[in-house]
Amino acid sequence: MLYFNGFSLKNEEKLFKEYLDNSLYSVAGFSYGAIKAFEYTYKTNSRIDTLILLSPAFFQNKDEKFKRLQLLNFKKDGKKYIENFLKNIAYPSTIELKKYLFEGSYQELSKLLNYVWDEKRLQSIVDKGIDIEVYLGEKDKILDTKEIYNFFKPYATIHYYKNKGHILCKL
Repeated sequence: MLYFNGFSLKNEEKLFKEYLDNSLYSVAGFSYGAIKAFEYTYKTNSRIDTLILLSPAFFQNKDEKFKRLQLLNFKKDGKKYIENFLKNIAYPSTIELKKYLFEGSYQELSKLLNYVWDEKRLQSIVDKGIDIEVYLGEKDKILDTKEIYNFFKPYATIHYYKNKGHILCKL
């Protein structure tokens, strides 16, 4: 399996072992990594059976003011921004994420916030016979999971968990 890390994280795939398929023909990514996994799957000619999107970063429903504010706060105090980010992605669990910290850049955050999921590209992945699985937590403090659910529903199998947040860990 090929795995893509989330924003400001490294080696966090251990947290998702219950959702991941260790097949050689699976590609997975968490949050920002879901964008990278999607782009890789779309562009590659390699065999892929399953694309696993764990809490895929989805901000195309947010206005420019929201995005500018996120980037401004990161630029102002990146360390504080990341600290708050880790708390929000862990919620509602108390899992400690500092051991997975790999500070992301302003450019990565900008890409993440401004990325637009393309429905034609999603359909082309489905048309190739690739199964798309999306995993979402009801208590996600980062994303509007209902919006994501509705967006991906025509293309993917959606797994929606109550009492789990962005990192999809149990309470």
